[in-house]
Amino acid sequence: MTSSFPASVLDVDLRPGGPRVLLTDAPGDAAVWAAEHRDALRAAVVEHGSVLVRGLGLSDATAVAAVVDRLTDRLMSEREAFAPRQPRPGGLYSATPWPANQPMCMHHELSYALEFPGLLVFACLTAPAEGGATAVADASTVLEALPADLVERFEREGWLLLRTYNDEIGAPWPEAFGTADRGEVEAYCRANGIEAAWLPDGGLRTRQRRSAVVRHPVSGRRCWFNQVAFLNEWTLTPEVREYLVDVYGPDGLPFTTAFGDGEPIGEDVVALLNAVYEEHTHREPWRDGDLLLVDNVRSAHSREAYTGPREVLAALADPVHLADCSPTVPVGAR
Repeated sequence: MTSSFPASVLDVDLRPGGPRVLLTDAPGDAAVWAAEHRDALRAAVVEHGSVLVRGLGLSDATAVAAVVDRLTDRLMSEREAFAPRQPRPGGLYSATPWPANQPMCMHHELSYALEFPGLLVFACLTAPAEGGATAVADASTVLEALPADLVERFEREGWLLLRTYNDEIGAPWPEAFGTADRGEVEAYCRANGIEAAWLPDGGLRTRQRRSAVVRHPVSGRRCWFNQVAFLNEWTLTPEVREYLVDVYGPDGLPFTTAFGDGEPIGEDVVALLNAVYEEHTHREPWRDGDLLLVDNVRSAHSREAYTGPREVLAALADPVHLADCSPTVPVGAR
């Protein structure tokens, strides 16, 4: 046990290949326990990138919201959502909807936005029968493991996110931007360095360039911080990609990514990125009542395929501005 944790934390599980797990017996009010251990837990998240707390016995959204309130400074709402989440009491959200039989690859939440959560809090109310872990990967370690020439290119050029909003795949643009007013969407895009174009069918196409490598706003660590692989077309299963290309065409995919100069990112690069993530993935199966805190800049996270019912709630907290993370490229839609 490290000195950064108070003596009332009963045990620390450091099994190889898994995240740091704090085992605790918190009789009574979990929110009171969270308030007492807030500073130590937050310091541990900064130091290690993520902490799984086991033993709080969280059983409903009300209890989770009370714990989140004690551990965070401010919750934030989601803009530019990739997929529609369902709001839950206390500023919480459902987990991002995704087919249970398909993994959700490593990514940093809203890393394509100018403001993103610094802290993610996940709470498991119902653990799946098999699989379904919310795994984590250290962004600094991943960066160091990537080929130097590839990192240098992404640092120099950044990455592009290309989206075509429609009513069939992902969040429709009124839901993603929180308004059905085209003027408000256009104003948001101008203010956030997003090139936007309306389509004849009422859809919206956007293009935005962001830094792929940033520095952590507290520790200063260099981190691989993006969704280059997760939102690229080559991460999709072959049959899903072929279907989307057939329906929407290669230039109308609901989402894909590119190098910052606009050059497409090849299947080989995406496979490399996902392989490096996998090599450095730490996973721990959920148990009912678990709480996972993730530093969204320091750690990427994923969701593994699963069977059986699974209910995980999420909170997006303590917003961070990209400008405070030493971005390497100007914001824009180059």
